[in-house]
Amino acid sequence: MSKPPTFNEAESQAPYPSLSDAGFEELLESRPQGLFRRGLTTYRHLGGLVAGGLIDYVRTCPPEKRRFFYRLLRIFSWFLRPFIDRQLRALPFPVQLRRRLEILGPTYIKLGQILSLREDILPTSVTEELKNLLDRLPAVPYPRYLELIVEDLQRPINEMYSWVDPVPTGSASIAQSHRATTVEGDAVIIKVVKPGIKRTLERDARLLKTFGAILQIFIGRFQPRRVIAEFTEYTLREVDLRREADNAETFAANFKDQPAVAFPKIYREYCGPSVLTMEFFDGVKPDSDAALELAPEDRDKIIHVGAGAIIRMLYRDGFFHADLHPGNLLILPGPRAGFIDLGMVGRMDEEVRRTMMYYYYCLVIGDVENGARYLASVADVGPGGDAEGFRKAVEDVSRRWRRSSNFKDFSLAQLILESVAMAGQYRIYFPVEMVLMVKALVTFEGVGNLLHPGFDVASVSRTHISKIFFNQFNPLRIAKESLRGAPELLDAVVKAPLLVTEGIRLLEQATRKRSENPFDGVRGTIFGGFCVVASAILMAAGAASSGPWWQLWPAWGPLLVIGLIAALNKKS
Repeated sequence: MSKPPTFNEAESQAPYPSLSDAGFEELLESRPQGLFRRGLTTYRHLGGLVAGGLIDYVRTCPPEKRRFFYRLLRIFSWFLRPFIDRQLRALPFPVQLRRRLEILGPTYIKLGQILSLREDILPTSVTEELKNLLDRLPAVPYPRYLELIVEDLQRPINEMYSWVDPVPTGSASIAQSHRATTVEGDAVIIKVVKPGIKRTLERDARLLKTFGAILQIFIGRFQPRRVIAEFTEYTLREVDLRREADNAETFAANFKDQPAVAFPKIYREYCGPSVLTMEFFDGVKPDSDAALELAPEDRDKIIHVGAGAIIRMLYRDGFFHADLHPGNLLILPGPRAGFIDLGMVGRMDEEVRRTMMYYYYCLVIGDVENGARYLASVADVGPGGDAEGFRKAVEDVSRRWRRSSNFKDFSLAQLILESVAMAGQYRIYFPVEMVLMVKALVTFEGVGNLLHPGFDVASVSRTHISKIFFNQFNPLRIAKESLRGAPELLDAVVKAPLLVTEGIRLLEQATRKRSENPFDGVRGTIFGGFCVVASAILMAAGAASSGPWWQLWPAWGPLLVIGLIAALNKKS
């Protein structure tokens, strides 16, 4: 460790741009724009994006599609060109989207990073471009960084830390991290929320929800309202660093029986809503040269440990790291697998978790039909959706994967990713947790290929997923699951005698016969007698006339029938 600098040392030359060089329309340290002004800025970029997309469409439209409507669009785009930034209008639409998100600042950069995961909804060209969004954002100056710690924890720096590195280890859209040493001598990382970011996110969230409602009318197939709601929910959670502290401790408790899997220790006495102090992991990243210099047996071990940890998070606990990438994984001495940056987590309820476990199990054992069925069962079918067509398409791509003997050509992660990406074509939508799960699996396979190129991901996964799968049928576990409903069952047993008594009483009331009335039927008999007598008189009148006796039958006939029916009906 280098010589600790003094706390009043000037800001060093860090590999991050300063706030004054950010180029954003709004600086976090300055007074944020009001909702109305920020709305105008946002919708100005939205209008510019729509116009730029139209210009790009006109420029790249294939000749066979250039009909009358295309000519109208071309004329309209020609009038729009002077109002669009010259540097942006010459770019493809996905690049224009990325650049405008970067110009709008941290909230929209974070939105773009979330959108880059939604390959089940957005076109591949868009998601691939959004993966290039800025990941090294302007850093808060070192003196201001220390002030933020003091403001949140209400304690002098010297009482907590003996040294704080002036050079940040990371500066993202929401928080900034520095290495430090506590007064007890522990090596830690201090993560601090950037000033004004919470207020900015809350304001932008209101604008984005309005924006999503408008877009839902025009491009409902891409589910903008749903995606934006998911983004605001996850992002606002990250602003309170106490949640990340809770996540780290939950992961550590879930893996307390796995010493080869590590999560940073949280120093609660040095934590607050905007400050998080956690253990510093002195490890190497999987994509570094140092990782490739490890012994082959150590690399194989870390692959198995990492695979087991990710599969366990997903399919046993239903609580998993939702922002997995090689930068958030570390190889620690042992070797052990270390997971960091735990602010974004995914949760799957028991039913979804069990279904996705069955899906993954079917994939690794080669059961294509059931795998497709399980995947389709967790999706939401939108208006005009074709669930059956989606299931058949998943079966086809799964069979193609199964026939591939070379995992370099078609991997398990590619299979799941391609299956999920097809959903948009059939108006099928997955919950965001499903997409985050796919990202975790893709990361696991990508890291495995870095450490051991061409490794058989299905073979590595089969051991871990089979263990979790067969644990579902453990008698002890089944007994524990049964006990979950014990209170309701006990309540039903207590109420059973009362329910039986009430049931019998209702049955008796339904089947009980009415008491006989001695005057039942008298009214009908009298009325029927009058009708029969009247019909006889009319019949006699017809016989006494000059014509045949039945000539008045339209009069006496109905009376006779009514009289007989009334007399024979006992209920009357």
